[in-house]
Formats: sequence, structure tokens, C-alpha cells
Amino acid sequence: MKVQFWGATEEVTGSCMLIKAGTRSILLDCGLFQGTGQEESQNRKAFPFKPENIDAVILSHAHIDHSGRIPLLHKSGFNGHIYTQHASKDLVNILLQDSAFLNEKDADIENRKRQRKSLKQVQPLYTRKDVQKVMRKVKGVDYDIKYNLYPEITFRLRDAGHILGSSIVELYLTEGTKSKKLCFSGDLGHSNIPILRNPEIITEADHVIMEATYGDRFHRSINSTLQEIGEIIKSAIQDGGNILIPSFAVGRTQEILYLFAQYWDEWNLSKWQIFLDSPMAIAATDIYLKHQQLYDTAAISLMKNKKMKDILPNLHISHTANQSMQLNKIKSGAIIIAGSGMCNGGRIKHHLKHNIWRHSCHIIIVGFQAKGTLGRSLVDGAKHIRLWGETITVNAQIHTVGGLSAHADQDGLLSWYQGFHGKPDISLVHGEKEAMQTIRKEFNNRLGKNTLIPSYGDELAL
Repeated sequence: MKVQFWGATEEVTGSCMLIKAGTRSILLDCGLFQGTGQEESQNRKAFPFKPENIDAVILSHAHIDHSGRIPLLHKSGFNGHIYTQHASKDLVNILLQDSAFLNEKDADIENRKRQRKSLKQVQPLYTRKDVQKVMRKVKGVDYDIKYNLYPEITFRLRDAGHILGSSIVELYLTEGTKSKKLCFSGDLGHSNIPILRNPEIITEADHVIMEATYGDRFHRSINSTLQEIGEIIKSAIQDGGNILIPSFAVGRTQEILYLFAQYWDEWNLSKWQIFLDSPMAIAATDIYLKHQQLYDTAAISLMKNKKMKDILPNLHISHTANQSMQLNKIKSGAIIIAGSGMCNGGRIKHHLKHNIWRHSCHIIIVGFQAKGTLGRSLVDGAKHIRLWGETITVNAQIHTVGGLSAHADQDGLLSWYQGFHGKPDISLVHGEKEAMQTIRKEFNNRLGKNTLIPSYGDELAL
């Protein structure tokens, strides 16, 4: 029995681990590498294993850095099933369709340039047709039930509290007379965030593969975060401009809408027109409403099978590009929620172009911003940005609201691990080098536990 690490090693994206037990080989996740051009170029490299030899994929959750290479895996010869929680199955369909659309669009733009230079045409990484094919292989499963894949491999999914349908993966492996339990944290949620339940505590494992995205950070308390958002909105009312919220379509957008409904009066939101300007976020919100049984108690009580329009009467849905463009004519009184969450693409870039140079504009950053992204530049205090070849001055007020993170912070990660009996061994994945080294020291100092930080291609015998 062994694990090979083929992604998210000393970096946040590209989640992919190969598990071998007896004659069987499965993958935990198969995600896209995201960030700089160099990092994303890894997506076009051949898989370091034979896709046709993979029996199954267990997908922890729908985010594209965990799921985004599954269509490519299928296209390259994989013909097994993909197992994920039911809500995750619904979400991964829209995320992969969007990813495929962007791949097609990027290839089309590149090919028009190449055509003018008589260069060879490129193919998209995968297409929407490829996604349609692979989605036929995706099976939704329930939380908390053991599924026997093969005599050598049984798995169970537990609620990770990260996004809807996100899972901690428990793997029960057998080889000959030996048995081991492997636990993959997936992406662990930040406790007490809106809508979702807290991550499940797991007590038994022989080895834990654990994310470390925020291993070097501490989140503000949810109460401080709510107070901060209220103060930003109050300040924006006085300044008379717009509020832009670059937001991830899945998870963060739904949390923001939920909080707007919950604090409608306290934040004077009747003074604003709220625009949800992201087709993918609109579709994801519908899926969130479909799976209300996965909410925490407070969210179930507030929603009670309602639609967002029932609790946010001034919410406007921008389905089309023309509707989105009309928003750029609004100079005051609009709260615009749009993707992408790291400002690297999508409609938010157009809204930045029309607003970020205004002193009256407020931009609320509500999620993780990877190195090399436009969002990270804003967080780091950029005075100018480049959009479509134009240099634009940053006069808007940039607010980084960390308490809404969908990831557990350092204390949350350490606390979750302490739920295990017997201090099982740990491999850290999904984190920038600094974050991993920081939490590694904390594991040692606080818990007397050494941890592994695998490099790409490292193999671990269980």
C-alpha cells in the first residue's frame, strides 16, 4: 500500500494523489494547476501515470483545483467512475463546463494569433463535449456511509464544511493480511462560517494527508468580520460610490448573499441595489438552494425552502453579457458580486476597469488570492493594474475581509488534527511553502509531532 503525490505539493493547486492497494489504483482528486503561466503549463504535460490503469477517482469537492483535470484524465484513457457527494456532483458539472468554456476560448484566441503567423494550431485542454462525456461517469454518494469499491478499498465521505458537498475522505485499504486507514482532509472549512456545518472530527487513522492552505494565518472572528463588513458598507454609503465584491462562484457568493439577508436592516442594505453578475454563481446558488438539508441549523431556520429573492428583494440577477455591461453605467449605489474570485478573469475585470480608478469605490476581497493573480496584487497594495493593455490607477479603497475564508486557519487545522487518537503521521499538502513550514513548526512545538512535506512525485509506503 502506498501513496504517490502528483499535485498540490508545496503549492496550493493541482490536487492529485495516487493510492495503490493490492491490484487496485485510485486517485484522490485530479485538479488543475492554477496561478502563473508557468504553473498552469503543467496542465498540458502528460500524466505521470497511465490513466487507463486508474480504477476510480474519489473527488473531495468540486473546486477546479481539485476536479479540473478529470475531463483530461478521461480523455487520456481513464474509464472508471468518479465518486463524490451528491451536491458536489451537481456543482462539479457547472464548474467543469465553465472550465471547458474558458479552455475553448483561450485556444480560439491563441489560434487566431497563430493563424496570422502561419503557426500550428493548438487544441483546448478539453471541451464542453469532453465534460459531458465524463459527467456520465460521476456517481453521487451520501455522507457517513461506507462504500466497498473493491476488496482492497473501502471509502467513506464526511462533511468537510468547506463548500457544499465538500468531503473529508476516509480510505480503508487492505493488501494481503495488512490493513491501513488513510484520511485525506480535503479542504477543511473554517468553523462557524455561514450556511455550512463545521468539519467532522475524525478520530482514527494510520496516516493523515492534510491541507495547509492557511497554515501560517489566523482568521478574524466571525463577529469582528461582520462588524467590519457593516463598517465598510456604511463608509461606502457616505462616499457615494459602488461596492465591488470579486467572489468565487461556489461557496463565497452564497455566503455573502446569506449574510446580506441576515443583516439586511443592520447594514442598511435597502439603500443599495445588489447585483449577482456571474452565470456560474447563479447556477451554483440554485444548487445551494436545492441541498438545504446540508445547511447548519441557523441557515435552515432562515431559508426555510425560500428563494434568494424572497429574502433579498433588491437582488438583481445578471444572466447576459448585455445585462452585465449595463452595470458599468451605474456610478453609485450598486453592490456588484462577480467572478472570478481572484480577479483573473470573468466579469469582475470589466467592473474593475469602470470603477477602480474612482475614489468613491470600495472593493471587498473575501477569499484567498494566489500569488501571480490580479487579486493578490490588489491585496498587496498595487497602485496601478493592467487590463487589456491599459494601465489603470487604483484609487478605490481595498478591504481584505479574512474572516469569511472557507479554509480553516492554523488554529483550526491543529484543532481538527487533535481529534485523532494516537497522533497519526501527517503529510502536508495544499499550501505555499511558507505556510507549510510554519504549521510544521507548530505541529512540532505544540503537539510534539513531526510532519512530512512531500515533493512532487514522492512516494509514501503505508
